[in-house]
Amino acid sequence: MFVDADHAGDHITCCSCTGVLIYVNCAPIMWFSKRQNSVETSTFGSEFVAPKTATEMIQGLQYKLCMTGIPINGAARILCDNMSVVYNTTALESMLKKKRNAIAYHFVCECVAAKVIKIAYEPTDANLADALK
Repeated sequence: MFVDADHAGDHITCCSCTGVLIYVNCAPIMWFSKRQNSVETSTFGSEFVAPKTATEMIQGLQYKLCMTGIPINGAARILCDNMSVVYNTTALESMLKKKRNAIAYHFVCECVAAKVIKIAYEPTDANLADALK
């Protein structure tokens, strides 16, 4: 799964936009592009809302696949182009001051700890979700 967000991309409302592209067995099966509901004051905040949205989508997709009898082997990989998001989801000593960022952080970290997802770095020029934001 490729995930990306732009910071204050909407010039009227200053809301960020999230882009998600999901692949299963090297084939794109789902894409998602939506303006975020809240105005984030930092790039980190807008980039962290995107993995939360992607994690919710992955959980739903994994449930559908399990219900149809398709086995899930290992964690889903979420590739994003923000190193601070990758670092903060793997280092559990992070302190976040905004409640909505802290809730997204704990939700994503809980899924990483449960081995539902694995977050990794993908350079901006190779991130396919960049076209969706």
